[in-house]
Amino acid sequence: MFGYDAARWHAVLNDFPAALLVVAVVFDFAAATTKRESLMWAAIWTLWAGVIGGWLAVVAGKLASGSIEHGEAIHEIMEKHENMALITMSLFTVVLGWRLIRRFQMPAQELALTRMLSVIGIAGLVWTGILGGRLVFEHAAGIPSRTLQAEIENREEGHHHEAGEEHERAADSLSDTTKRTAPHTHPPGTPPHSH
Repeated sequence: MFGYDAARWHAVLNDFPAALLVVAVVFDFAAATTKRESLMWAAIWTLWAGVIGGWLAVVAGKLASGSIEHGEAIHEIMEKHENMALITMSLFTVVLGWRLIRRFQMPAQELALTRMLSVIGIAGLVWTGILGGRLVFEHAAGIPSRTLQAEIENREEGHHHEAGEEHERAADSLSDTTKRTAPHTHPPGTPPHSH
């Protein structure tokens, strides 16, 4: 759809729900601290949006896992990523469902338990994101082999800069080298010493 395959849709859909779920937990803790009803409602609506968006990202990820080229290393990480996403979204869904069923009339112990589950959910979001990052940045998951091969060849060829254009890395390493080899001076009267 719109020229996007499942892997690209997963990439489009996965960041926003994660941010919403984190913000929902922040709003919930702010509501508990300030006793403001408006923050409680902000927390529940943000949680709703995060849970719906999160499940859309999970579905797109599941579709992507069956459509991208991959070997054993990607497959192993992809399984962990998928399992963590399912656990994480299940936790947030339980929190949302629990709050809706109890109609926000929960005793302090239940509120504390749902908040603890939400914090565990945030840890799950972070770990899911780390695993997703490994898939993309360490294993180039989602990039077709033909495209990856062309990029490898392109990188091996190097590149050239126009006159006056400076390569950032070369400039950085040059300045680092200059800093290390440049002699330094001491103020008058400094006792003799060695470096």
